[in-house]
Amino acid sequence: MNKLSVQLKNKKGIPLDLNFACEAGQVLALVGPSGSGKTTVLRCIAGLFETDEGQINCDGQQWFESKKNIFIPTQQRHVGMVFQNYALFPHLTVKQNIELGMEKQFSSSTQELLSSMNLDGFENRMPATLSGGQQQRVALARALARQPKVLLLDEPFSAVDQVTKRKLRLELLKLIRKLNIPIILVTHDLDEAAMLANKICVLHNGTSLQTGSPIEVMRKPISATVARLMDVRNLFEGRLIAQNLKSKSVIISWAGIEFEASYQTGFSVDQKLNWSIPADKVLLHRRRNPSKGVRENPVSGIITELVTVGGVTNVIIELANDSKIKLHMDLPSHVLERNHLQVDENISMSLLKDAIHLMPHSHSSSR
Repeated sequence: MNKLSVQLKNKKGIPLDLNFACEAGQVLALVGPSGSGKTTVLRCIAGLFETDEGQINCDGQQWFESKKNIFIPTQQRHVGMVFQNYALFPHLTVKQNIELGMEKQFSSSTQELLSSMNLDGFENRMPATLSGGQQQRVALARALARQPKVLLLDEPFSAVDQVTKRKLRLELLKLIRKLNIPIILVTHDLDEAAMLANKICVLHNGTSLQTGSPIEVMRKPISATVARLMDVRNLFEGRLIAQNLKSKSVIISWAGIEFEASYQTGFSVDQKLNWSIPADKVLLHRRRNPSKGVRENPVSGIITELVTVGGVTNVIIELANDSKIKLHMDLPSHVLERNHLQVDENISMSLLKDAIHLMPHSHSSSR
């Protein structure tokens, strides 16, 4: 099984302290703010940068092992890499750019690669005559021409427009299903990471804070720092005031409100903590025929903003108990229209108990 495992530590220059693994056929997305070390990690895997300590293993071969003084050079690692700016040679044709990535022992057919990238008929075109999306396909075909053991993608869609980006993501999804190699994706786009990746590794200041499935990392961040980096909108401070092991529930005090959450280990009574809830798990109370859900952690407030993107409206509510606290609720646009919601309107909601996630307390994390 072609598995990539990476453990890196670096104290001088660019700080790194991370550990992750990616199985064959998986996509692992490295996410985090600018300067968090994402591209440096790709350079380490490709053999373009050597850290003070660590190891990199791929397909049973040690590419880097600091304790044994092993460092396999780039040309022997069989890594395919797509750079942010594609790095195509402007004086070479599409065919020549792709064939540049091939080695004699590989039997990849240029025409097969062109067809797989929807580039039939572009063999003799020069890079300058191609659109951004076409250049990206050529760069990907060149990366795959080496029959790589691992594919590295550094912000592969950042240079194209939104419509082209959507098409290229779908094409990459189809391609990923055919590739039985680890794929490492660097991206700033969390939606892109959620769409393409099987796992997400959150980096901050060169340190891997959490690795897991997109849904796990986004809905159950291990800390307020991870929650902020994953753009969790409903992130607050509270205090655990009671817990009931029999009913597997706890009571949280927040902004003058007491509400119930599912029991989670690692917390004790009278402990300050952070908590979050996905915006789509905040339930709007219907004015007509109220559901039984109105009894589950009810809160109220006034609508301050309505922002609609792609058929979903983000409703921002100023909490009635504390006007400084903003609660986010995501609603399908048809629900918004059916309830005739407007700015400056008072509404009531429920915080779904099972969707509330608890984290250790961190200062300046409340929103």
